[in-house]
Amino acid sequence: MPRLGYTLTIAAAGLFAVNGTVSTLALQAGVPAPWLTALRCGGAAVVLLAVLAVVAPGRLRVSWRDVPFLAAFGVVGVALTQYLYYVAIGRLPVGIALVFEMTAPVLIALYVWLVRGERVRRRLWAALGLSLSGLALVAEVWRGGGGSLDAGGVAAALGAAVCLATYYLMGERGTSTRDPVALTCWTFVAAALFWAVAAPFWPFDPVVLGTSVPVSLGSLEVPLWVLVCWIAVLGAVLPFWLSLAALRHLPPTTAGLVATVEPVLASGVAWLWVEQVLSGWQVLGGVVVLTGIGLAQTARTARRPAPVPEPAPAPA
Repeated sequence: MPRLGYTLTIAAAGLFAVNGTVSTLALQAGVPAPWLTALRCGGAAVVLLAVLAVVAPGRLRVSWRDVPFLAAFGVVGVALTQYLYYVAIGRLPVGIALVFEMTAPVLIALYVWLVRGERVRRRLWAALGLSLSGLALVAEVWRGGGGSLDAGGVAAALGAAVCLATYYLMGERGTSTRDPVALTCWTFVAAALFWAVAAPFWPFDPVVLGTSVPVSLGSLEVPLWVLVCWIAVLGAVLPFWLSLAALRHLPPTTAGLVATVEPVLASGVAWLWVEQVLSGWQVLGGVVVLTGIGLAQTARTARRPAPVPEPAPAPA
């Protein structure tokens, strides 16, 4: 049912887009990027473990041979991707950070051509040229000698793109022999354990979670813990599940193309919610980059997709 696949993918992109602005509010409230990442990964891990333990405990079985792969996948693909994304949106508008991060498909196409020796279509070069040109427009490199964007934010966003490309490449390998739902669960567990060591919570004052945070241009405020719960459940568990469920109805390439609406949606949400305004050049650059991403998604030669087991039901 392709229509259902499109609906699920767009819904996931919408939730991820809203999560960008919600995470920005949490960062502005004083939660450091490492702890916000740890809260998101830990919360998602707890929810996924609880749901699978009740609904399909057999899916939680994992062999010791899988542990090194799951650890690397969780640390690089989940923990560092999310951390660098949070650093980026703390310094850049959400939509711009996502435009840089979502150049991952271009990096993937270059990797499989240079390292794996896979054949790629000639459109890869057009994709690379469009992406680089678009990023130059987004950064407005002609302004001030070095562009109008924070250099640290751009570096973090590009680092997130590298980690995201790693996530997709490792996920492609992992889902060929593993249940994708269980794989997602254990990668979040690995990411949560990583942050438990890298950014332990003992200096964190939980009283901060009760702080009221303005969430609109008016007077509406909510406790910070509400934002954290949103980030863990509606910003991680549910959109990841929707993305996996969509793969039962759409090829991965098509799902990836549809998911490129996320920067557009994220920019719209940030503009309406927290008045993050982009210049005309930045909007044009974003369109150019997304065009390049679309070409990169289809640059790889067709491969027979691995069967995807039915995902676990979404948490209530």
